[in-house]
Amino acid sequence: MAEKKSGQQSILIVDDELIVRESLTKWFRQDGYRVEAAEDANKALKMLTEGPWDLALLDIKMPGMSGLELQKRIREIDKNTVVIMITAFASVESAVQALKDGAFDYVTKPIDPDHLSHLVANALRQKKLQEENIQLREQMSDIAQGMDIVGDSQQIRKVVELAKTVAQTDTTVMLRGESGTGKELIARAIHANSGRRYFPIIAVNCGAVPESLLESELFGHEKGAFTGAQFRRKGKFELADGGTIFLDEIGTISQKMQVQLLRVIESKQLTRVGGNEVIHSDVRIICATNRDLEAAVKDGTFREDLYYRLNVFTVFIPPIRERRTDIPLLVQHFLKKYSAVMNKQVVEITPEAVDMLVRYDWPGNVRELENVIERSLVMCSGERLDAADIKLEMAPRGRAQADHFLPEGMSLDQYEQDLIREALRRADGNKSQAARLLGLTRNALRYRLTQMGLEA
Repeated sequence: MAEKKSGQQSILIVDDELIVRESLTKWFRQDGYRVEAAEDANKALKMLTEGPWDLALLDIKMPGMSGLELQKRIREIDKNTVVIMITAFASVESAVQALKDGAFDYVTKPIDPDHLSHLVANALRQKKLQEENIQLREQMSDIAQGMDIVGDSQQIRKVVELAKTVAQTDTTVMLRGESGTGKELIARAIHANSGRRYFPIIAVNCGAVPESLLESELFGHEKGAFTGAQFRRKGKFELADGGTIFLDEIGTISQKMQVQLLRVIESKQLTRVGGNEVIHSDVRIICATNRDLEAAVKDGTFREDLYYRLNVFTVFIPPIRERRTDIPLLVQHFLKKYSAVMNKQVVEITPEAVDMLVRYDWPGNVRELENVIERSLVMCSGERLDAADIKLEMAPRGRAQADHFLPEGMSLDQYEQDLIREALRRADGNKSQAARLLGLTRNALRYRLTQMGLEA
C-alpha cells in the first residue's frame, strides 16, 4: 500500500466492474486523492486492515459478499471510514437501507463524475470537521481538568474539590470571600469543568455598572428604548445562552433589579428594555459577593426569595492571610507571568523577599499580591527579585499594621477617594496603571471617578 502523504485524503474503490474501477481511480487521482481499488469484498477487507481509509466507494451488487455486508464489516474495522454506495436504478431500495446503516450517501449508475466528485468532497470535508471538533473538545477537556488555581494549602484544596463537585451539575453557585481572593477565577474554573464549557461564560461586575445601565447590560434593549439607544442590543443573559453568567458583587444591586433577576431565574425568560418579545435564556448562574447578605436580608435591603435562589451551593474562598503557605507558590506564578510580559530575565526571588511577602497581611489578597509583584518587577534590574525591590507602600495597610480601620474623622468614601487620587498621582494620570495599583478594572475605576466628578 502506498504511504499516505501529509494532508492527502484516501479513497478505496470496491467494484467488480474493471471499467468502473479504472475510471473512478483516474478521476480521483486527478483530484489529488490517494486512491486504490479492489475487485471484491475479500480484497477490500485485506486492504482495510492494513491501514485507515478516509472514504470507501462500494458497489452494492458484487459476487460473493455484497456491498451492504461489506459496509457492516467496515464499521467493525474502522467506524470513522465514510461510506458512499454505488447502485443501479433497480437497487435504490438497497441504497436506502445502506443509508439507514450509516452510509453517507449513494450514487446511481451510470455515474456522473461531477456529481460524485462534489459528493466525495462534501463527505471528506464533513469528516475532517468532525475530527477537528473531537480534537478540540479533547484539548479543552484536558485544559479544564487542570483548574488553573495556584496553591497547595488545605484550604485551597477544599475550594478546588468543591468547585469540581458542583461543576458537574447546573446548580446555582454563590462564591463568598473578601475582595481579591479570586472569585472570578473559581467561577471560570467551575464553568470550564462543566457540561456548558463549550458555550460562553460572561462576567458582569454589578457594582461597577451604574444602576441606570445595569438592566440594559443584563437584559439588553431595543432601538429607541431610551435616549442614546440607537441600535438593538443583546444583554449578557441572552449572549450567555447555553453557558454561564457570572454576577460579581451581587449584593450591590437595587431592589428593582432584584425583582427582575428573580423573574429571569425562575422563568428562564426575559424581555429587552423597551421590548415585548419574550426571549428564552438557559444559563447557569454563578454569583459572588464580599458582603454580608444574611444581614442585608434581615434589614430588608436584599430580597429573601432571591437570596435563597442564589445561595443554593456556597463556596467560601479564604483570604490569603489564612493560607500563607500558598504565597511562595503564587509569587513564583506571578514572577514567571510578568517576567515574560516585560521581557525580563528575573528567574528567582530571594528568601528575604519571600519572607517579607509571607509576613505581610495582604488586605487586598491575591489581587494585591499580583499587583505588588508586577510593580516590583518594574524596579528590578537584575535576575533576582530582592526585598529592596518589593514595593508595598502603595498597598493599604494590613490589619496587623493598622491601629484602626480609618484615619480619625475620615469617612470611608473620603478614604477611598484619597487612595484613588494618590494612585493617579503615582501613575502620572495613567488610568489603566492607576487601576492596576488599586486592584480595580479600568471600568470600575472610571465609574468611581465619575462618582467623584473627575471623569469627563
